Amino acid sequence: MQKSSVQYVSIQAGVAGQRIDNFLVARLKGVPKTHIYRILRKGEVRVNKKRTKPSYKLQEGDQIRLPPLQMSPDSVPPQPGPSLMAYLAERILYEDAHLLIINKPSGIPVHGGSQVKIGIVEALRCMYPKLPQLELVHRLDADTSGCLILSKKRSILRELHEMLRAKKIEKIYWALTQGHWKEAELTVDVPLLKNQISSGERIVRVNAEGKPSLTLFRVLKEFANTSLMEVKLETGRTHQIRVHAKYRGHAVAGDEKYGDKQLNRQMQEAGLRRLFLHAYSINFTLLSLGRQVRVSAPLDPDLATCLEALKNA
Repeated sequence: MQKSSVQYVSIQAGVAGQRIDNFLVARLKGVPKTHIYRILRKGEVRVNKKRTKPSYKLQEGDQIRLPPLQMSPDSVPPQPGPSLMAYLAERILYEDAHLLIINKPSGIPVHGGSQVKIGIVEALRCMYPKLPQLELVHRLDADTSGCLILSKKRSILRELHEMLRAKKIEKIYWALTQGHWKEAELTVDVPLLKNQISSGERIVRVNAEGKPSLTLFRVLKEFANTSLMEVKLETGRTHQIRVHAKYRGHAVAGDEKYGDKQLNRQMQEAGLRRLFLHAYSINFTLLSLGRQVRVSAPLDPDLATCLEALKNA
């Protein structure tokens, strides 16, 4: 048996009206019901800093404090190590009472799963135990680095989701791609269809039956056989940049799924061991706060070193 730390839970609309004892039984799998009723009876569970009865019906916005609990090993969520938490803390680009923007590392998914137990959001929730409403505003692929927004408050999350739907958040990516682009190739407006193969892997292809997808590319710098591109997404489809770049014949360097094997081998000689796709900057205005947020994420050293090697080649 393991003991959890103090937990803080914020009640959302979806569970409002439920009895607190039923809510805790469902949430605290691995904790005996007798123990749940004991901590309720002894006042160790607090709702809005006050004692509560098992029959209390939860209200949206209630703040619940749970004491340390004896948990069976299978019910204890994996915890990030101190080195990972320190690493992520160094990559925070912006923080206020409402938002957190981090320079997401490549190779770590935003959510944990069967392959990787700890994702960015799980690690950050452990780093911010008093922020139970910490949520991802959007996603980045596991191999993509750069600006990732998380909200600390439900109202801000709703506002940002509405802004994403209304295309009021400007996101700019940098990508190293194969070859040199022609002017006529820079706008890619072709539909994308997402499929899932038997292994569970997601594959996206250009297909007339897919969803409308629009990507705008701009040349930042040309090297001998590659180009550093600025990319703006007008739609947010899975793997959109990578598939649209490949469609134009300019695969993203280091892309093991949609990329060019020969290009990837050449880029490994330049020191590139990952996908060269980076969410470089993000820009939006929160009307509820009257605040503009403009953040950029510096390239990781491995990407910067690769560009320096290409420049000197």
